[in-house]
Amino acid sequence: MFMQDILKEIVAHKHVELEQLCAKKPSLREALLQSETGIIAEFKRRSPSKGWIKEEGRADIIPLSYQQNGAAALSILTDEHYFGGCDDFIRQARQSGVTLPILYKNFVIDEAQLYAAALCGASAVLLIAACLTKQECQVLLHKAHELGLEVLLEMHSEQELEYATLGPDLCGINNRNLGSFVTDVENSFRLAERLRSICGCATATNSAPVLVSESGISNPDTVKALRQAGFRGFLIGENFMKTADPGQALNEFIQSIVK
Repeated sequence: MFMQDILKEIVAHKHVELEQLCAKKPSLREALLQSETGIIAEFKRRSPSKGWIKEEGRADIIPLSYQQNGAAALSILTDEHYFGGCDDFIRQARQSGVTLPILYKNFVIDEAQLYAAALCGASAVLLIAACLTKQECQVLLHKAHELGLEVLLEMHSEQELEYATLGPDLCGINNRNLGSFVTDVENSFRLAERLRSICGCATATNSAPVLVSESGISNPDTVKALRQAGFRGFLIGENFMKTADPGQALNEFIQSIVK
């Protein structure tokens, strides 16, 4: 009888854990719509093109500093081989006190990675059109939503804009060519009008995806211009991470936008 009672208690607790796993996380979409700046500050220690940016960067310090210095949301690289990241960085950020939405930044190609994102405390996952067929993307998007995760669907060419019809929570335009890794912010401006015609204009009262410009943003005036073009999210990592104090660099960047 004692063992049966313990077993029932354990199973009951597992149901609670599963509910927490699939519960609604802090919303990246809502955070960007409500933010004056829309900055998604990225914790990025390394890149294939630049090598180590901040090898000593700590996930229990920098993400919290981003939060304290005005970030609307965070992005944390979890790819280990090319970007020096890991899933545990998101856990460390959460344990340090981060409550902002966190984007699980990786090259997601399998449902197992979605479970990993949910388990480590992410709010949203990145799906990259260039890595997936439209059908694969649709399956992963549906599973992410089942797990309570939002989806930032990344595109970087006009041909990939058809993926936006799948119903992601956010649509990202990557300004970095995924083959050459050269960045060109004009890519966001070129594709903005076409993307808005597909998705509509995101507001707090409709379900249209929020538009996010990713990579190569280093000037506050660029953010202002992108907002005029319809973007509400701006993913910036290297520009902050290469400084001695990424949180302070973010603060100064934000002050230049709002002044």
